[in-house]
Amino acid sequence: MTPVTLISNQQFAVIDFESAGASRGRTDVPVQVGIALWSPSEGLGESLCSFLSTNQKITWSARRVHRISDQDLAGAPSLLSLWPEIRRFLADRVVVAHGHGTEKRFLRAFPGHSFGPWIDTLSLSRAAWPELPSFALGDLCEQFNLVSRLNEIHADRRWHDALYDASASALLLDHLIGSLGLVEKPLDLLLHPDLSTWQALRRS
Repeated sequence: MTPVTLISNQQFAVIDFESAGASRGRTDVPVQVGIALWSPSEGLGESLCSFLSTNQKITWSARRVHRISDQDLAGAPSLLSLWPEIRRFLADRVVVAHGHGTEKRFLRAFPGHSFGPWIDTLSLSRAAWPELPSFALGDLCEQFNLVSRLNEIHADRRWHDALYDASASALLLDHLIGSLGLVEKPLDLLLHPDLSTWQALRRS
């Protein structure tokens, strides 16, 4: 019989990218990466945050969101040059992101990396609290009173900073696991959230 993998035994790496912004005729590229390690037993741990060099200009619409300028990227390492550090943070951990499509896409720069399994806190939140009016990361953190703690951890950062957002996703995951009593449940509940299962957990 295959042993059940419990959430309590896992180490998680929560990742966020900020990007240069998409425009006609060019592929979007990352300009900042943030990774926060988290575990149910120890909470937030080591972190990584870095601007990333690119030969593309940051679009006006992207700069308006994250306020990262081309000047911020001067002297920054490339995503590929950060590969050893990124691998150290992500390898052998459950990888987490809020709406993980962007993060998965940018990590394709490392073919064959085999990071994962992946957890999407956006999908988890929709399964756990389908009645909420918004599932934006900031709105969820406001809903569950996580912002003050987040600001204590990152007093010098703000929303749409990659490490701030990664840490926010970690705190949201922590809240979800704690509020639904999942810590000693199988990891599969996070990997494949099911609306009926989650609603039953909320009622129990």
